[in-house]
Amino acid sequence: MDVHAKLKQLMKDRGWSEYRLSKECGLSESTLANIFKRGTMPSISTLETICQSFGITLSQFFCESETVELSPELKELFEGWVSLTSKQKSAVLEVVSAMNNE
Repeated sequence: MDVHAKLKQLMKDRGWSEYRLSKECGLSESTLANIFKRGTMPSISTLETICQSFGITLSQFFCESETVELSPELKELFEGWVSLTSKQKSAVLEVVSAMNNE
């Protein structure tokens, strides 16, 4: 993944300049200049700070495919799914399959 290209694309998508990004994320303009003009690779903590200003997580930044935002209902479902036993998961899948076949 080209981190610099991804950052530039995120800025372009929002209509942000380097100056605006600096103000949004609280990093100095010189720090951003090092990243963009000198091709310096940002540290993970710097990249995380930049991602927060874009309203995304690091995992969303590095995701190669389109990310899907979960509705509150789906998020609740997935969070509940994690704590189920394999037997309970099988039962849930059977119920969902039966409902889809109606």
